[in-house]
Parts: sequence; C-alpha cells; structure tokens
Amino acid sequence: MELFFLFLLIVLMATALGSGYPVAFALPGASILTIILAAICGYLFAGSVDAYFAQGGPGQWLSAGVTNLRGVYWEPERDTLIAIPLFIFMGIMLQRSKIAEDLLITMAQLFGPIPGGLGISVVFVGALLAATTGILGATVVAMGLISLPAMLRNNYSAPLATGTIAASGTLGQIIPPSIVLIILADQLSSSADQAGTARKALFRESTGELSMPSLFDVGSTSAGEMFLGAFIPGLVLVGLYMLFILVVAWIKPSMAPPVPYEGKYDRQFMFNVFMTLIPPLALIFLVLGSIISGIATVNQAGAIGAGGALIMAGYRLTEGQKNAYYPAILAVASLFLIGFVLANFNTGIKSITTTADAIGVTLAGAGVIGLLAALGWSGWRAVKIDETLHGVMIETAKTTTLVFIILLGAAILTAAFRAFGGEHLVREFLNSLPGGFWSKFVVVMGVIFLLGFFLDFIEIAVVVVPIVAPILLADPSANVTAVWLGVMIGLNIQTSFLTPPFGFALFYLRGVAPPVVKTIQMYKGVIPFISLQLVALVIVGLTPQLVNYLPNRVSLLSETSPPPRNPRLSYCVDNYIGDQFAENSDEIRKRAEIVRTLDFSTLPDKLGKSAQDSVDETLKAMEIFAAAEKAAGDIEAASAGYRPMHGQVRDIESDMRALAGRIEILEIDIDRLRDPSEQAAREKLEDRVANLVAQRDALKATIPAEWAGTFKAFSDLRKAESTARSKFNQAAGKAYGPIAEVLAILRSAEDLGALADKLTETNGKIGQTEPEEMDSALRDLSDQIGDVAGTREIKSAISVVRKALKAKTPDKDEALAEMAKASELLETQLVWRKKASSELLQPLAAYEELLRTTVGLREQSKLTREQALYVAGCTSDHRDISLSF
Repeated sequence: MELFFLFLLIVLMATALGSGYPVAFALPGASILTIILAAICGYLFAGSVDAYFAQGGPGQWLSAGVTNLRGVYWEPERDTLIAIPLFIFMGIMLQRSKIAEDLLITMAQLFGPIPGGLGISVVFVGALLAATTGILGATVVAMGLISLPAMLRNNYSAPLATGTIAASGTLGQIIPPSIVLIILADQLSSSADQAGTARKALFRESTGELSMPSLFDVGSTSAGEMFLGAFIPGLVLVGLYMLFILVVAWIKPSMAPPVPYEGKYDRQFMFNVFMTLIPPLALIFLVLGSIISGIATVNQAGAIGAGGALIMAGYRLTEGQKNAYYPAILAVASLFLIGFVLANFNTGIKSITTTADAIGVTLAGAGVIGLLAALGWSGWRAVKIDETLHGVMIETAKTTTLVFIILLGAAILTAAFRAFGGEHLVREFLNSLPGGFWSKFVVVMGVIFLLGFFLDFIEIAVVVVPIVAPILLADPSANVTAVWLGVMIGLNIQTSFLTPPFGFALFYLRGVAPPVVKTIQMYKGVIPFISLQLVALVIVGLTPQLVNYLPNRVSLLSETSPPPRNPRLSYCVDNYIGDQFAENSDEIRKRAEIVRTLDFSTLPDKLGKSAQDSVDETLKAMEIFAAAEKAAGDIEAASAGYRPMHGQVRDIESDMRALAGRIEILEIDIDRLRDPSEQAAREKLEDRVANLVAQRDALKATIPAEWAGTFKAFSDLRKAESTARSKFNQAAGKAYGPIAEVLAILRSAEDLGALADKLTETNGKIGQTEPEEMDSALRDLSDQIGDVAGTREIKSAISVVRKALKAKTPDKDEALAEMAKASELLETQLVWRKKASSELLQPLAAYEELLRTTVGLREQSKLTREQALYVAGCTSDHRDISLSF
C-alpha cells in the first residue's frame, strides 16, 4: 500500500502543478492530503494509522516535517538563506535604475561594426547583468525591448536574435551571485551530511572496520564555494555563446550583419563607454572580489551588493542634474578613507594607547559616517523619485516570500516522499544500474533536463536534489565534490529557462517581442543555445578542475586555511613531499651529513643530543617514505587485476542489500498482521520473504570462492601502505622537531637578552612595591619570558617568586633567592645561545629550509603559497577511492 500512496502523492502534485495551482501550496498540499488519506485508510482497514507508511507513521512524519521546517525557517543565520533577499534587492534595484538600457546601447555602439557584433554585445551585457542583477525576467525584458528591435531592424535573423537574447538572459542563473546557486548550496549541504553517513556505513559493511579514515569523508559546500565554483563554468558558457555567434556570422553573414556606428569613436564616446562600464564592473569587483579574496562572507557580500545598488540608483535616477554624482563620490571617498585607515592604523577602540590610535579611530568613524550619509542620501532619492525604493522593497518581499514558502513546502514534500519509501525506491533503482557512478549520474542529469521542460528551477532544486544528491555524493567510485555536483545541476537546470514549451525566458521574451517574430522562430532560436549549454555541461563534467580549483585555492590561501596535517589534504601533501624528495633528496643527505659533523656541545646535553639524533631520523624517514611509495606502486599494480572482481562482488552485495531492505519492510508488515483473520495475508507475505531470502542466498553463492583471499591480499597491501605512511609521519616529527626547536632558541637570543634589564629592574622592586602591583609586574615579565623559546626553567623560577609573594605570609627571602636563580639561568642561557648561534645557526637554517618542504611539512602551521597552489590543483580532480571500500 505504501507504493499506492507514493503514486497518489506524485499524481496529486503533478495534477496541482499542471493545473496552474501555485507551487508554494501544491507541494505541501499534496503531501498533507496524501498523509491524511494514508492515516485514515490505515486506521480503518489495518487498525493502525501507521500501517501504510514505510518509515514510521504520521506522528513520526510530522516530527520529521517540523524538524525540516525548523532547519529551513528557524536558522535564518545560515548564509544560504540570508543572502537570498539581499541579492534579490540588489538585482531589482539595479533593474529599476535602468543600468541594462545604458549597457545595451553603449555596447551595441562599440561592438556593432563587427560581424555578429550586436549579438556579441547582447551576450556581453547579459554576462555583466548576470554578475550584478541576476534577475532573469528583468534582464530578458530589458534586452528584448532595446536590442531585439535594433537587431531585427539591421536584418539579424529572428531565430538568432531571439535565441541570443533569451540565452543571455539566463546567464544570471549560473554566473554568481545567483539565487539558483544559493538554493542548491542549501540543499547540498544537508545532502552531503546524509551522503557522509551512507559512505561510512558502506565502508563499515565492506571492510569490517568500525571507523572510516577522514580522507574518505564527503565534503560539504556553502553558497560562497558554489559562487566560486560556478564562476569559471559561467565564463566558459559566455565564451561558447560568443564563439557560436561569430561562427554563424562568418559562415552566413546575412544572419548577423555588421551594424556601422553613425557617430564618432572620439574621446567623448570612450568616456561614455568608461562611465557605463565602470559602475557595474566596480560592483562585480566588490561583491565577487570580496568573496574570492576571503574578505567577506556571502552574507556580507550580499549587503555590499545591496548598498552598491542603492548608491548606483541614487545617481542614475537623477541623471542630468548638477549634483547627481555627489552621493556616489561621497561613498567612494569614504571607502578609500576606511581602506586607508585599516591599512595604517589600529582601529580597536578598547586598545587605544597612543595619539595615532585615536586619530585612526576618529578617521574610521568619519569614513563610516560618510558612507552611511551616502547610503541615506541615495536612499532618500530612491524614496522621493517615482517611489522607486518602495517598489523595490515590495518586489523584494514578494520574491523572497515566494522562494521561502517553496522551500518550506518542499521540505514537507520530501518528508512525505521518504515516509512512503520513495527515497528507498530511487536508491534501489539507481544502485541497480550497471556502469557505476556515471550511469547513475547520466540518468539523473537526463531526468533533470526533462523536468526542465515543465518545472521551474526552484521545484527541481528543492524536490529532486535532496533525493538524488546523497546517492551520487556517497558513491566512492567517482568521489565527486558537492560543489562540482551543484554546478553541474545548476548548468542543467539553466536549460529549464530555455526549453519549450514552458521556458520562462521564452515567456518573458514573447511578451515584449513584436508580432513579426513568431513563437516557432523563438523555439528554433534557442535550440542551438540549449545545445551549447549541454556542451558546457560535458566540458565541465570532464574537467572538474574548472569547478573545484577556485574554491580550493581560496580556501588554502585564506587566513583560516587548513594546516598541512589536515587528513583531507594528506594524499596531495604526500604527493608534494614525494616531488620534493625526488628533486632534493641528494641535497638533503648532503646537508644531513654536514649537520652530523657539527659540534653540539655548546647546547644543553638533552637539546644537543636530540638535534644530533634527528639526522638519523631524517634518513630513516626518507627510507620509510620510499617504502610507502613502493607500497602505493604495488597497490596500483594489483588494482588492474583486483578491480573487476571487486566490482563484481560489490555489485552482488549491493543487490543483496537491496533484497535485505525489501525483506525488512515485509517483516514490518508481517509484524502488523497479528489478528487471526489476517493469517492468510500473513502467510502470503511470509512466502514472499522466504522467496527473497532464497534470492539473497543465491546471490551470495555467486560470489567467487577466491574473493576472500583476494580481498585479504589487497587489504594487506593497503595496510602496508597505511602503516608506512603512519611510520613516516612519526619519524618526520622526530626528524624535524628538534632542529626547529634549536633554531627557535638560537634565533630568540636577542629577545632574551632584551629582557635581562627588565628582570633586574623587577628584582629591585621586591619588597619595595605593593603586592598587587608586584604580582602584575611579575606576571607581565613571566608572559614576556614565556614568549621566548626555551625559557621554561626561567619562567618556572618566576612562578615560584609569585607564589612566595602571594602567600598569606609573603616570603621575601625565598622570592629573592628564586629571582637570583632566574637571573643566573638567564645569564647562562645568553652565554651558550650566543656561542651556539655563531657556530650552528647558519648550517642548521640551511638544513631546516630543506626539511620544511619534506619531513617537516606537516609540522608547519599553514602551507606556503606555492604549496597551497599545488595542493589546490591536486585536490581539484576527482579520485576514485572505491577500491578502499
């Protein structure tokens, strides 16, 4: 019966959507009606409201639904949701400021004389508007009203003209900032968590090991990462559009003839081009640049965009007036002042200690006040002129409410779909497909493409993605990232705006196109661009680096970048270390022998011995790393023979798990049939269970007899490599740690010497100063000495001094004795530090520089720029890890 109600759910939803009923109410309405019917039927015919639910019952479903609703509604601090109204406001405000008209006219004049130039200008403006407004309807309508008549008047082919305008208007759905990407990030973040849980379960079932290495975890995503990942694919799509128009103009010039500019390309024209391009380009730089550089989160970038749009509207609405640019000039000047202050002053109010600090805070306050004044001035203009701000706020509220209500409705629908076992059926179907991950991926992409003919992007993103994304992300054979999957789905969803008969871009363009343009011509015009979108889909699918590299690069170069010891980076860090060993191993051995001959007697015994022993550990670590690389080579060689049998067995086990799931559902149904009158139905279900158990046993019998031995042999190879890697990390720590410690101590000799006078001064205050003031002075001295490497004994002596003076009966004599001991220790350290520095510092520094990129790499706090770029490139590709499962 669960399947019947699942079918009913889909029919009700499809009927409601097909009849034009609002999506926001069709999704939850179909779910709630189906749930109520299933509960009533279960109560009437089976005596339990839970009888016809595959997972729990109405109570549990409602609980899950409330949980989902809270996850969407009660966490507004998530960047994936807060950014939505901010970017919508930015887009609508820029649309009302008529920036599209200015860009289209100016770019048409600039590119028009080139064959296909008008089409190129439309694509170029579409890309700029995509990176600023991202509002599909506004962009298509603006370009349809301005560019389409000009293109037709200059003998452009109607299909080419309409196809170019419609396709260019949809670029805002993939070029960030994009509402599509924000919603996809929201859905994929939870899908990644589910996929991670599924992958851990698969690892446990396949290998018998309780914990999965974190190297194999499924990475989540965020709106910021989605923006970064979609940036290059968006440019690829723009390039394909422009290339297509140029090729058409070259092959058949009559379809896209050049349009000569009647004016002059003089200084005034270039000034107009400059003033038209600079504002949107500046806004793109502020919004996307702040995200890419790590300065701002997506929330903050959205606020920057909204403020920038308000400033631009302020001068555009008063164009021609003498003071039109005053608010914009004030805003730019304030931003420059704030940037100057941040670069040159300490702006912490609580940490003001000097006159310069006070000046910095004052200037920063002036900059902030100036920026607020510019925003208020521009906002006042937007309020007074045609009530622009009022209209923008109303439209923003409407659009945001629509998106959020659909998100809430989709959460209810997803909960209902899972309650009736729909997700289980989809997983069973996809996992039963031959061909592994790529067959599942192609089927999912095909379904999304077909749904695009009938559904809007929001319905696809919030209904389909939560169901299929966990299945695709959990598959270890491709090990794709959530960012890549999101961009691929985003590119695919973009076709939904162009695909006849329900493509929204076609509806918008039909509404403003002249009667001479037939609807069939518009359909013919978008077909090449749909094909180009599919070509872009293939390009991005085959080269995941186009998506993954930029997010990885930004993450690894940021202030909060993960350290080299992060397990998720271990594979690529080991590759980098291997490259460095291949290049510098002879030099490392040469430097190691030089260090072995050094006289460490000037150092304390323990410190000198650990430094001398580290040379042997370095050579040992190099040998262990070579053994690990050999083990990795053995695994690679064995993989060719192991992979076919592994795939065969894992497919069999997958089928067995599917049967086990069906058996579990039937056993639940059997448990519900307890009434004697239901004995016949119970026996029928028991026969089905017995049949499924027989099928499962038959499948198990098809597993090759040699599988256990083959699996153990390959597992032993993997264990040998893992053990070698672990031993290398241990040896590397012993090899690098002592050298780094000695260098830190020697390099801090001057810092320690600078504290000698302060120690003497503090000693003289004992017994002469108030206890609280004395304790504060000793604490400061202890902290300063503690910041110097190798001063633990000195700091310990000062701690005893503090303890003696803080006792109920202060012991001045003990305090003086310990201070004398601290002074003696400091003087002794200064003597051997200075002597050792002259003898050891230079050769140890040269040796440490080589170790830092090899055995000592994981001991560093963060990667260097060169290392970060290497690791970013390495982690951008998808690596098959299925043989580890």
